[in-house]
Amino acid sequence: MSDYILSCCSTADLSAEHFAARDIHYVCFHFSMDGQQYADDLGKSIPFEEFYKKMAGGADTKTSQVNTQEFIDYFTPFLEKGQDIVHVSLSTGLSGAYNSACVAAEQLREQYPERKIYIVDSLGASSGYGLLMDKLADLRDGGIDAASLYEWAQAHRLELHHWFFSTDLTFYVKGGRISKASGMVGTVLGICPLLNMDNLGRLIPRAKIRPKKRVIEEIVNRMEEHAQGGRDYAGKCYISQSACLEDARAVAALVEERFPRLDGRVEINYVGTTIGSHTGPGTVALFFWGDERKN
Repeated sequence: MSDYILSCCSTADLSAEHFAARDIHYVCFHFSMDGQQYADDLGKSIPFEEFYKKMAGGADTKTSQVNTQEFIDYFTPFLEKGQDIVHVSLSTGLSGAYNSACVAAEQLREQYPERKIYIVDSLGASSGYGLLMDKLADLRDGGIDAASLYEWAQAHRLELHHWFFSTDLTFYVKGGRISKASGMVGTVLGICPLLNMDNLGRLIPRAKIRPKKRVIEEIVNRMEEHAQGGRDYAGKCYISQSACLEDARAVAALVEERFPRLDGRVEINYVGTTIGSHTGPGTVALFFWGDERKN
């Protein structure tokens, strides 16, 4: 057993079973739907299918990050057990949770001066952030110490690629990531925007593609362009989807066909309720290890 715990936010969008199997702890974000409060607890409080069905029906959603006091309450039991902490946060390009975790860690270092608390900005989101956590769990299980794990995460986090497309622009327009005019034109013409995460951890539109079959092919082309080893990529690949499982399966099938050395099958997860509150239904996101993100 290591003398530290590996931790993240629920916005890493892996299943509870996956987190448990890898011994990764997590703290939950929050959201409200039509005024009712929920924890972003990996689909326990409200099933993902129900969540996206309500969104499609016009339900109003709002999200809130983990605050400083919640981080203090979450971290304290580990410190009391004599364990150090490596906590990896949702991208600062999307949330202020990293800053809240840093403030909590600073306060707790005064109370537990013998303990080490490392806070990492993942510069990632959803199951891309989850893929980073899975790699960190591999390194931890290989015997790396907490300080070295922190340094590795800092050095390699920009090698984790996030590519997204959506067949429903409603919530991208609502969130300001796509203009209202572009959203109206895109909807009429069946355009699917292709976006990725930049080196500051922000979601950036990169291309407008139609029809859907072509954007499915293009997202895999981007993987071939950027993946470590190109078509010889031998790492893991994760996909997140928001109520569009067939589209996600189509991307996964093409990835498995094009990258025969892939480490196992493509793992498909849900886009969780925090990220999903902003993307809405119809989003597919592809995650893999690649060259360093530069912009």
